[in-house]
Amino acid sequence: MRRIAKTVGSVLAVLGVVLTTGAVTAAPASAAVSCSGTKTYDNSSGASGLGELTIYYNSADGGTNSACFYHRGAAYGVAAETYVVIERCVETSGEGLPCTADRSSSPDRGVYKYHAGPRGVTGTANRCVAAVGWIYWGGQYYAISSGRQGC
Repeated sequence: MRRIAKTVGSVLAVLGVVLTTGAVTAAPASAAVSCSGTKTYDNSSGASGLGELTIYYNSADGGTNSACFYHRGAAYGVAAETYVVIERCVETSGEGLPCTADRSSSPDRGVYKYHAGPRGVTGTANRCVAAVGWIYWGGQYYAISSGRQGC
């Protein structure tokens, strides 16, 4: 439980910095993304079996990464507030470490039964990306933060 609270706190702190500094530019609205391609990351452990954060890659538009947060276990098929966002990192190595984002997708936040996303960023060839996703279930946020991936 402490780990989940710490993860959610870290995620919210990062999002707060991004939102207040304006240091990250949004991905172009025209970037077509989907929850498909080569899977480069997936994790369900941080969401206590209720969700899974997945990152995909394809080579279109100088490299495009997309992220989806899927409902799993007891949450599958049940409407719940769900969120996902993906960022392109300045860094080109250091998988799992924090990301210094220079481009971010718009977040997808809503009440869904199966998943939030896809959300994507382009220009990611030879760059790391990072994604965050969560589900609000039983009065608590269950979050997963990928750290740098695809480096």
